[in-house]
Amino acid sequence: MFDPKKILVLAPHTDDGELGCGASIAKFCGEGREVYYAAFCLCARSLPASLPANTLELECKKATAALGVAPSSVILFNYEVRELPASRQRILEELLQLNKDINPDLVLLPAASDVHQDHQVIHQEGLRAFKNTSFAGYELPWNNYSFKTNFFIRVSEKELGKKIESLTAYRSQSHRNYMQEDFIRSLARVRGVQCNADYAEAYEVYKWIV
Repeated sequence: MFDPKKILVLAPHTDDGELGCGASIAKFCGEGREVYYAAFCLCARSLPASLPANTLELECKKATAALGVAPSSVILFNYEVRELPASRQRILEELLQLNKDINPDLVLLPAASDVHQDHQVIHQEGLRAFKNTSFAGYELPWNNYSFKTNFFIRVSEKELGKKIESLTAYRSQSHRNYMQEDFIRSLARVRGVQCNADYAEAYEVYKWIV
């Protein structure tokens, strides 16, 4: 039976981790496991000119806190959006250092089918950096043209509620359709039905070490 003590979530951009596995993060934190969250882009250039450049950094800290992640376990890099492919080697080195510092039992990262170029880099370099670790891909349906639901984490109403609360911290992103509560609940309900639960989050497994 797999029982990870330390979990690392890799988010290409602030909010990806909460969207893909926020309820699972809340579950892990509630069980007393060590959860680490690393985001690579703070997306300052993507914000309206009227907002401070550190808006998403502050929102990310608030969102991860709502899930139960300790502030000291949130690692924020400052790469530019859509420029991760040009920084692939540096990102691999960052990931290798994270592996050395944290030595996680489980890594959650964007799915292999994710079409966003930044997400592809984190997926591909994550597989290289954590090749001796169990890892699985989280679901972002608006970026996934296909997705193999071969791993489910059942979550409670409370844990799903914490995911929704964390997403409300991203006020600068509230206009996006995938940030809406009805979408988040509907997807969790569909995944729950697929594994005989009220709610769940689905993943693709790439390596599982027991």
